Parts: sequence; structure tokens; C-alpha cells
Amino acid sequence: MTSLVTARGVSKRFGKVRAVDNVSFDIEKGRIMGLIGPNGAGKTTLLKAVLGLTDCEGDLSVLGLDPFRQRKELMQNICFIADVAVLPRWIRVSQLLDFVESTHPNFSREKAEALLAKTKVHTRRDSRVRELSKGMVTQLHLAIIAAIDARLLVLDEPTLGLDIIFRKEFYANLLSDYFDEERTILVTTHQVEEIENILTDIMFINEGRIILDATMESLDDDYVELLTAGEQADRARSLGPIAERDIFGKKVMLFEKPDRQRLGALGELHTPSVADLFVAKVKGAAA
Repeated sequence: MTSLVTARGVSKRFGKVRAVDNVSFDIEKGRIMGLIGPNGAGKTTLLKAVLGLTDCEGDLSVLGLDPFRQRKELMQNICFIADVAVLPRWIRVSQLLDFVESTHPNFSREKAEALLAKTKVHTRRDSRVRELSKGMVTQLHLAIIAAIDARLLVLDEPTLGLDIIFRKEFYANLLSDYFDEERTILVTTHQVEEIENILTDIMFINEGRIILDATMESLDDDYVELLTAGEQADRARSLGPIAERDIFGKKVMLFEKPDRQRLGALGELHTPSVADLFVAKVKGAAA
């Protein structure tokens, strides 16, 4: 595979605080990488470094370029969506399409129009952004992004504040209208449960450090949850779970690199959710 993003020993300091602390990772072409972390973990700082909005220590290459020193060239092949509120509220839909068409060499007006034709925004071309619902603004934003021939799409909490219908539509449209084996997506969100089924890879970041970097496929082999109780729970605890919690009077234990045969004799085995694995890893890192 080909790495679109390569980081080696990347750090970013703000005074005495290390927002990003000596991280190394690769993001390959044709993958969907989820970057998950609590507030203040370093996600936004790392994204800013990838987008060339801040410099950093270490070696960082995005599409073969230094993102900070070659940002103008880089941004011709990257798209970025944060909260949809970033779209100018005073501009009309038609004017926004005109502007993007005149400024971005890789924008296809025809494709954008075709994507908008599937939405209610199609009937509101003369409306200003402030007159659209937040869901419609998201549809407009995604249509513009999907119509740009870019190799990397960076999403920072893109569905923040949207109701569940528009959140699901956003990710469904993202897969159908944008993603293919030549494009790569890097997404951060606190709504992990909604995106874990579309991810191919995942990274957990906490206090500026990467505490998990894995493919989604490998998680099934590397982690397992055991539902158990009583004496069997005591036996399971001796096998070194990385996390434990109570549920309906029973114990749920999370194991890394598990001996499934031994654990299977002590209770029910389940695949942990990304959210449960994230909590376990963050608490384990803190401990």
C-alpha cells in the first residue's frame, strides 16, 4: 500500500504543554481512518499539522509534501470539513457554487449540481446559507467537497449538532458520492458508534500520544470481552483483563491478545465496541 500521510516523531508544544507528543503513524491510500480522543487529547492540533495550519517537530509528509511549507500545493489535493457553520452565512447557494468553481481548479460544477439535485437544497439555490437548516447546509457542504477531485478528505466533527437522520445520511452519502480506492478519509468524532462500521483503521490519541493504531479487522483478533460471574470471574481476573465493569450483576472484562480457549470456558465471549475499547485504553493509559 501507499502512504498518503506519514508521521515520524511528530510533536507540537505550546509553551510547556505538549499537545502532540512524539507520534508516529501512517495513513494509507484508499482507507478510512478514525482519529478518536477525549477533549484536549491533541486531535485538533494533529489535524492542523496535517493541514499545514501549524508547524511541528519531527517528520510529517502529506501526499509527499511538507504540509506547512508547501501548503498551497497541498490544498489542491485536500478537502476539509469541520462544523458546517464555517460556510459564510451571507452567501447564496448559487454564489457559493460560482465562487468554488472560480477558485478551485479541481472542482466539477456539473457533479456538484447532480449531487444537490438529490437534496432539498436544489430548490433553494437563491437562498442564503443562513436561511437553510443545518442539515441542508451539511448537504450543500458535502456536495461541494464531493465534487472536488481531491485525494484526501479531512473531517473534524463534521456532523456536530445534526439530528440522527442527517448524521446517518451524511456518512451514507460520503461513502456513495466521495469515497473510492483512490481516495482517503481522516475523520474525528465523539460519536464513535455511528462511524465504526465505515472505518477501515482506527487511532486512539490521549494526552498527545497514540495509544492504539490498528486496522478494524485486527481488533476482532486482538481484543475480546468476557461476560462472567462468581468464581469464574475470579479465575478470569487472574488472566489480566485490561478493563472491568459491572452489568446486571455480572462482570464484563476486556482482554488484549486473549487466550480465547481459556476465556471461553469461563463465560460468554463478545467483540467489544470501539467505544468500550476506547474507554478501556484511555483509563489504562491514565492508570
